[in-house]
Amino acid sequence: MAHDLSDAGFGTRAVHAGHALDPQTGAHAVPIYATSTFGYFNAERGARLFGLEESGYFYSRLSNPTVHAFEQKVAALEGAGAAVAFGSGMGAASAICLSFLKAGDEVAFVGPLYGGTEGLLREVMSGFGVTTVEAADLDELRRVVNEKTRLVWLETPTNPTLRIVDLQAAAGIAHAAGALVVVDNTFSTPYLTRPLELGADLVMHSATKYLSGHGDVVAGVVACSEEHSAPLRLHGLRHGGAVLGPFEAYLLIRGMKTLPLRMDAHCKGAHALALAVQDHPAVQAIYYPGLPGHAGHDVAARQMNGKFGGLVSLDLGSREAAFAFLNALTLFTQAVSLGDVESLSSHPASTTHQLLGEETLARQGITPGLVRLSVGVEDAEDLIADVRQALDAARA
Repeated sequence: MAHDLSDAGFGTRAVHAGHALDPQTGAHAVPIYATSTFGYFNAERGARLFGLEESGYFYSRLSNPTVHAFEQKVAALEGAGAAVAFGSGMGAASAICLSFLKAGDEVAFVGPLYGGTEGLLREVMSGFGVTTVEAADLDELRRVVNEKTRLVWLETPTNPTLRIVDLQAAAGIAHAAGALVVVDNTFSTPYLTRPLELGADLVMHSATKYLSGHGDVVAGVVACSEEHSAPLRLHGLRHGGAVLGPFEAYLLIRGMKTLPLRMDAHCKGAHALALAVQDHPAVQAIYYPGLPGHAGHDVAARQMNGKFGGLVSLDLGSREAAFAFLNALTLFTQAVSLGDVESLSSHPASTTHQLLGEETLARQGITPGLVRLSVGVEDAEDLIADVRQALDAARA
């Protein structure tokens, strides 16, 4: 029997949304439906299924019960009418572009964005006649958005400088011009921020990160209305083929049950770390929305449920100092992902954002000395001690 979760809290929805006891076996966990195809029993029903005139399962590229359970859980947590899962975060981003952009359209974004997303918009979509325009802030966004703007693309917070964009204000600007708002909510997760409640139309995640939480899945997902989910499923899955497998969906479902518990630990540890190292002489600048001196602190307090996330970025002044710092860390694994229970560290200018070029990196504040720390769920005292000794090494 399915649970009525209409008035349930976030933690309850994280555990129960998307599935109930298996009616045939009573299985408590969502079964892994490891099948490529489903029998549809008669030709007439097959025709209806393939014509999307009847809902049901007929081929796992388009829909699978395990994947569908993951989609339902994401939709419930984001407050969306539907969600569509993909094989990666970039698969989700590509599906949005395939579904909502055509030659002659424009995309506007407030930077920086994840390097892969910006590369998709600037390099790939330009080959299909789509123009991408960057705005430094909301005032500039208001100037560049026009009748050709189809999408306004935002991140909250931005990767890797942790800037805060007022989503409600940005949505107002976009909608006044008839554009749709895409928000990459990977860093915040729906536990901290629910962009649809603030005016967004499409919310995407690299589910590889916090939704999974354990560094063992590559996946993406888009939460939106039923109306917007139809082209995503058609172009992103039927035509594009960026499919999520049932085993990965199972791991995501398992990981998301502890999302609020993990996010509380990430946020608490990141806040403690930022406070502990902000005055270290090796730190030339620190970016963490939970610090009162952060330019977006007030908006973040309102927009992120007062918890501010699990990422801290430090500018150590030079590439040499950044590399010395990263190489001295012992508890922060050097890796380009984030959101795992284990702490991770990276140098964005030479990894995730390398292909953007020096001019773009400088304009967006992604300096040679910038490092990004994804704070895990380890004891904060141990992480602080590790970062302090690495900062000492960088200074030396």
